[in-house]
Amino acid sequence: MWSKFQAHINKNFPFLLKANLLVACSGGLDSVVLAHLCQKLKVNFALAHCNYRLRATESDEDQVFVKNLAEKYKCSFHEISFDTKAEVKKSGGSTQMVARELRYTWFEQLAKDHQYEYVLTAHHADDNLETFIINLSRGTGIDGLKGIPEVNEHILRPLLPFTRQELLKFAGKEKLNWREDSSNQETKYLRNNIRHHIVPELKKLHSSFDQNFQMTLGHLKESSLLLDAYARILKAKLFKKEGAVIKIKVAQLWELEPLRGHLHLLFNDYGFTAWDDIENLLTSISGKAVQSKTRLLLKDRDQLLLTEIIEEKKERFYIAQGQDMLLKPLKLQLTKVDALDEVSEQLIYVDNEKLNYPLLVRKWEKGDYFYPFGMKGSKKLSKYFKDEKLDMIAKKEQWLLCSDNQIVWVIGRRADNRFRVTTATKKIVRIKLLK
Repeated sequence: MWSKFQAHINKNFPFLLKANLLVACSGGLDSVVLAHLCQKLKVNFALAHCNYRLRATESDEDQVFVKNLAEKYKCSFHEISFDTKAEVKKSGGSTQMVARELRYTWFEQLAKDHQYEYVLTAHHADDNLETFIINLSRGTGIDGLKGIPEVNEHILRPLLPFTRQELLKFAGKEKLNWREDSSNQETKYLRNNIRHHIVPELKKLHSSFDQNFQMTLGHLKESSLLLDAYARILKAKLFKKEGAVIKIKVAQLWELEPLRGHLHLLFNDYGFTAWDDIENLLTSISGKAVQSKTRLLLKDRDQLLLTEIIEEKKERFYIAQGQDMLLKPLKLQLTKVDALDEVSEQLIYVDNEKLNYPLLVRKWEKGDYFYPFGMKGSKKLSKYFKDEKLDMIAKKEQWLLCSDNQIVWVIGRRADNRFRVTTATKKIVRIKLLK
């Protein structure tokens, strides 16, 4: 295995040989083998150990074991203890998921504090197989069947090509000692159940099962790369970005076959999973939406609008008397002028004596109305937006300039008639929207 590992590193991760590395080490077979291989490679590495305090004295003994291992290899050692049970109770998640979140958050902090360029974990081929089966049982797409990624930003898993049997054989040859985690025998955990009852039966099916599985993962990864390339081409054709909004014509989506597969390909990266709802969105009325944790997909007439979900706040910005510039949420320049000159949707002229300072800049709200310049009478903003064919996102993002509770300007669109300049106006203020 040693020569095979050397060849694997030289071919796929040669940059590790001169990098500053952090090796996650539980004290079990897999991570002890990884630490030993790093020592044989003569790379610069430190060991990091998490004590989850889940197995009484066993957990403490694991911690001492890894500390002694670091001393043996004359490398730096980082240790931390978590009150994992309390964290599980607080978050409501599973023990495994909470522990995972705790350790990776800590690894990130260690890498930042000590300038570790990469964090190495000891996931191997059997872990990959178990993950494949778990994801298969949950009805995943091709991404879930690709297994554990070898590289995930600066997290690397150099043992993925090697089976647990290979690690055992190598550890025996090198006369390595390691700790056995008694909880790994508890089949109440899904992964352990698969490890002890399903994987052994699968490996009996074919003498080359491990190699064939690795080959299958390779094919799935290649297929995934092809799909990613196709998705980029398709998005470049269908997704039209306008500011913070992506617009997609519904008619173009209907041309895609198979429709459901294409919807998954186009929107999966944005966290969507309710594919029935997204398909139904194509035939729904304007205003209907499907939401993921981070994105909103909204039907607006003949198109879908994709935008990031940002927590709404009733933000208020004020312009004091004598202030000639507002810098946020947008740039407004106020200038006293003697007469009307340039004409643009990006500016208005108002009678200064009709303004009550401070002026207010805010988003539009339900029930707002104004007196559109050039028209008689008032109009609800919702009706004005409809007439102007504004989509739902544009309406949501529209800013208003107000004096007291009266709208002076639907900024960038229409001024209010009540504040217009007349022959009786003595002081004119030009208010201009700057880019």
